[in-house]
Amino acid sequence: MKTKYFKLVSICLVSLFLLSSCLGDLDTLPLDDNELVGEKVYSTPEGYIGVLAKCYASLIQTGQKGGDGGNGDVPGIDEGYSGYTRALFYLQEACTDEIVFHSGGSHGSLSLLYMNWDPSTKIICYSYYRLYMAINYCNEFLRESTEGKLKDRGVYDALQAEMPYYRAEARFIRAYCYSMICDLYGSGPFIDETMDVGTIPHQKTRQEIYDYVVSETEELTTLLKEPKRNEYGRVDRVSAWFLLARVYLNAETWVGKNEYTNAYKYAKKVITEGNYPLASDYRHIFLADNNTCSEIIWPLVQDADYAQSSAGTNFLIKALMNGPMDSYVKTGVGSRGWGNARVKVALVDKFDEADQTFYENDPWGDNKKDKRAQFFTIGHTKETWVEGKAFQKTFENGYACIKWRNVTKDRKELVDGGTKYSSVDLPMFRTADAYLMAAEAILRGAAEGTRAEALGYVNEIRDRAYMSGNYGDGVSGRITDGQLNLDFILDERAREMNMELVRRTDLIRFGKFTKGYNWDWKGSSDGEVGTYVGKDVNDKYKLYPIPQDEFTTNPYLTQNPDYQK
Repeated sequence: MKTKYFKLVSICLVSLFLLSSCLGDLDTLPLDDNELVGEKVYSTPEGYIGVLAKCYASLIQTGQKGGDGGNGDVPGIDEGYSGYTRALFYLQEACTDEIVFHSGGSHGSLSLLYMNWDPSTKIICYSYYRLYMAINYCNEFLRESTEGKLKDRGVYDALQAEMPYYRAEARFIRAYCYSMICDLYGSGPFIDETMDVGTIPHQKTRQEIYDYVVSETEELTTLLKEPKRNEYGRVDRVSAWFLLARVYLNAETWVGKNEYTNAYKYAKKVITEGNYPLASDYRHIFLADNNTCSEIIWPLVQDADYAQSSAGTNFLIKALMNGPMDSYVKTGVGSRGWGNARVKVALVDKFDEADQTFYENDPWGDNKKDKRAQFFTIGHTKETWVEGKAFQKTFENGYACIKWRNVTKDRKELVDGGTKYSSVDLPMFRTADAYLMAAEAILRGAAEGTRAEALGYVNEIRDRAYMSGNYGDGVSGRITDGQLNLDFILDERAREMNMELVRRTDLIRFGKFTKGYNWDWKGSSDGEVGTYVGKDVNDKYKLYPIPQDEFTTNPYLTQNPDYQK
C-alpha cells in the first residue's frame, strides 16, 4: 500500500520544486499566487496531486531533496532540526517526565530539560514555523483548486470526482495545524485561503482558534472519505473524529470549557465505527512494516529510499539508541544511532520492576509481563545523573528506549546491517489513544458512558500490552474498579503512548506539568550539582512563547503572558 503513496511523493518533489522558493519563507503572510508559476504546477491533475502530497509531506519531510540534502523547506534553520515531528518531539517530550535530551544545546534543548526557556530559545520556534508553513501549503492548494480555476486550466473533468476529498484533506491538515498552535502557543496569526495578498494577519485568541478548529473539523466529519475508503497515508473521517476527541478532551485546559461528553462521543466512534482495531501485538505498531498495522488511523509515511529525513521515526530511532546497541538488539539502522536521548527514571518507574531490565537473550521482551517496557539497560545506569556532579551529557546515564525499530514484525532487518534511513511510519493517530481518551472522558464526568465501560477500555489496552485475554496467554495485567482513577489513566498513557508526541499535553491536562509532580532535572539551575531531583516551576511554561522574531514583521501580535519584556 505504500507504493501509491510514494508515487505521490515523487510527483510532489517534481511539482513543489517549482514552488519551494516562494513557499519556503518563514513569515506567516498569505502567499501571493502571482508569485507562483501556477500554470506549470497546476496544468495537469498530477500537479494538483503533488501539491496535496506536499501538504502531507510538510509534516514529516524537511526539504525538496530528501535526506537533509539541501533546499530545505525552512531557510535559516538547520534542515535536520527543522522537521515538524522532530521539533514537536522536543516540545512535547523533552520537557516532561519521559526523556533527557542532551545534545543540540545551541538550539535550546537543555532549556527544555530544565524548563527555563524564553522567547529567544531557538528550538521553541521550529514547530511554530513548520505549522504555519503547512497551513500556507494547505491555503495555497485550496486557493488554486476552486471549480473556476480547475475549469480555466482544463483539468476539471479529470479531477471533479476526487477534488472534494482532496480539498477536505487539505482543510483537515490545516485544522490539525491550528489545533497544535492552540495547544503549544495558545494564540497566533490566523491565515486562510480567503485573505488578500499582502494583508498582515491579525492574531486570534486561543478561544477563537479553538472555535475554528472545532467548527472546521465537525464539518469535515461529513466531507472526508468514509472509514478505510482512502489510500494509505491519507486521512478519512476517522481522523476527524479522533481530532475532535482530542480537542474536546483538552477544551477545559485550553478555553475553560467542559466538553468531556463530546470527547467521549467521538472517541467511542473511533473505537466502534472506525474499522481500525487494535493491533494484535503492541510492538508491531512501531516497526518498518507498520503500514500493515490495523490500528494506525493517520500515519506520516517514511521510507528508507523514497522519504528520507532526519525527522520522524529516523530521528526517534537514532536519537534514542546508539551504535553499539545494535550488537544486542537489531535497530535496523546498524551502527548509525546517535545516542543523544535517554529515558528518565520517572518513566521507567511506571513499569513493574521485573519488566524494567533488558536481557540479552530476550531482546524483544517476550518474557516480560508488560511488552511496552522497552528499555535497554546493559551498560546504563537507571539514574540520569551522577551523584555529586552537574548534569552529564552521557548517553549511559539513564536507560535507552528501544520502542522504535527499523525492522519487520518477523524480526528481520530490511537489509543486512540496517538502512541509513527509517522505513517506520509515524503514527499520528491510533486507536489505543481513543480507548484511553474515552475512559478519561468518562472519569471526568461525560454525560454518557459508565465506569464499567471505562474500566473495560483500560483493561483492553492492558490485555494487549500483557498479551493476555484475547491477545494471548500471558499473565493478566487487568486492574479492578478500585484501582481506576485519573492518576492511573495518566500513568497508563505514559506506558502506552510514551515518545508519541503527547506527553506535555497530557501532563498539563492533568494539572501536573508545572507543579505538584516532579521529575529528573525539572526546574534545575542549569544542571548544577544536586539539582536533578526536580522542583515546581512557573505556570507560564504551560504555554510556549511566540517566537521573538515574529514581532519584527507583525505589529498585531501580543506575546503570551509572563514572556513579555
